[in-house]
Amino acid sequence: MHVPDGFINAPVSLAAGVVAAAGLAICLRGARRELDEKTAPLAGLVAAFVFAVQMINFPVGVGTSGHLMGGVLAAVLVGPYTGVLCVSVVLIVQALFFADGGLSALGVNIILMALVTTLAGYGTVLVVQRLLPNKRASAVPAAFVGALVSVPIAALAFVALYAVGGTADLPLAEVALAMFGVHVVIGIGEALITALTVGSVLTVRPDLVHAARRYEQELELRTAPAGS
Repeated sequence: MHVPDGFINAPVSLAAGVVAAAGLAICLRGARRELDEKTAPLAGLVAAFVFAVQMINFPVGVGTSGHLMGGVLAAVLVGPYTGVLCVSVVLIVQALFFADGGLSALGVNIILMALVTTLAGYGTVLVVQRLLPNKRASAVPAAFVGALVSVPIAALAFVALYAVGGTADLPLAEVALAMFGVHVVIGIGEALITALTVGSVLTVRPDLVHAARRYEQELELRTAPAGS
């Protein structure tokens, strides 16, 4: 999913950089409401974990591999706004020091892998949680579905950007089919890693799972005495 330099033309890359900067500014403000004495240290650990796991590729098909994006995982653990920031930091470090994703395409990569993946995936998590039993364990299957959906959505977002500013001489229909097909498979790997990680943290420290806090809040509301 890392877009290299030159694959998207300069005007679209510049516009994507502006959109990415605006999105990060909004997330910085939103993260103030999510971060506390527990979440702040965890955010650093989440960013480090996403960075490390993104370096590990798993085979998808002949000559094709994928890796964790980590947007939904970060959002479920530390909140959507902070999750976007965690993934964005990873992308910036990768572009600057590891040449993983082009510098001119940094805005494009932040939109695709941080903003779209995290927010669309976490939105799916919230919807699935409403459909599942009202208990903490529901955060795990919700995270699985959110991660599964987030990757092909990001792939389609890339296709939209390619349609506007792609520089390669490739038919749009072929690009869309290839991107969606491969990233559906990658999404399965993303979902498995996300669910396993969230489940592990939920077992040991459920208070550190942002997406599970809603169950505690609803339980407190139901058990609160009348007139309190």
